[in-house]
Amino acid sequence: MAKKQSFGEKVLAAKLAQRKMAKVIISHKKQQSVCKFKEAVIDADKVQEFISENKV
Repeated sequence: MAKKQSFGEKVLAAKLAQRKMAKVIISHKKQQSVCKFKEAVIDADKVQEFISENKV
């Protein structure tokens, strides 16, 4: 059986301070049916802002 692990305050604070990241891929259709993809890794909180800024 597994033991229950206890965490100290420092470990919990470090866990909460970690940034959550998201990978976003945006496609742009160019002339002659060619698609170009833009790929970015950003903070999870700023995904909607990034998408709205990069819409064509």
